[in-house]
Amino acid sequence: MLTVDRSIDGPLDFIHTNIVGVATLLEVARSYWKSNIKPRFRFNHVSTDEVYGDLERGTKALFTENTAYAPSSPYAASKASSDHLVRAWHRTYGLPVVITNCSNNYGPYQFPEKLIPHMIIKAIAGEMLPVYGDGLQIRDWLHVDDHVAALRAVLLSGRDGETYNIGGLNEVTNLQVVKQLCSILGKVRPKAMGSFQEQIAFVQDRPGHDKRYAIDAGKMTSELDWAPTYNFMTGLEQTVNWYLDNQDWWRAILSGNYITERLGQA
Repeated sequence: MLTVDRSIDGPLDFIHTNIVGVATLLEVARSYWKSNIKPRFRFNHVSTDEVYGDLERGTKALFTENTAYAPSSPYAASKASSDHLVRAWHRTYGLPVVITNCSNNYGPYQFPEKLIPHMIIKAIAGEMLPVYGDGLQIRDWLHVDDHVAALRAVLLSGRDGETYNIGGLNEVTNLQVVKQLCSILGKVRPKAMGSFQEQIAFVQDRPGHDKRYAIDAGKMTSELDWAPTYNFMTGLEQTVNWYLDNQDWWRAILSGNYITERLGQA
């Protein structure tokens, strides 16, 4: 949730990490590869669907591997830059690479600032559940287990120099996600009075907030025999229960000096 917000507040940190950092990794990998050439070596660059910009709501358009880049935020632009660097190292130096662009991840162990854990934690604390704008921004949700399986397939069987889009085939608005979380919490940990949905509050939208992300994962299916296995509602219930059962993990993070208030309002 706050990754893009943080890039709006401090874009240079993302330039350093996602551009300078990736270039550094590429050079280290190239040095290793040149001195230890192995037939199964490859550099797997994990990127995001945000490099493509956004799609109009109400259409059936999908991001494909050939969609033109049109990043909206400093974060997305830095990730787009890193994708181009990886392709350049492949073409110029012959470094074996594969690139994956994935949709929104969710599941156990996700950092507490991200939308789903952020809302779970605020809900059980009785705090406001901030929804940006009208909450109708659409995201395609990918369970972390499905993402790991996809990465493994690409790493082991993908073609050098190729890009693979990984999506969960679960298009849901941000508001629907929050409402579904409230519904699940109401069943597994009901409030003494009222409902969790009463905590939802609409707040000022983020600058340049993308309308819709949706991935065509057909290349993953046709070339690598991969498809997502998680239904979003089932995966969301599992995720809610995990955060309820593992409060020591995320409370240890929140007890530190990490800033979790809203950023990115420009």
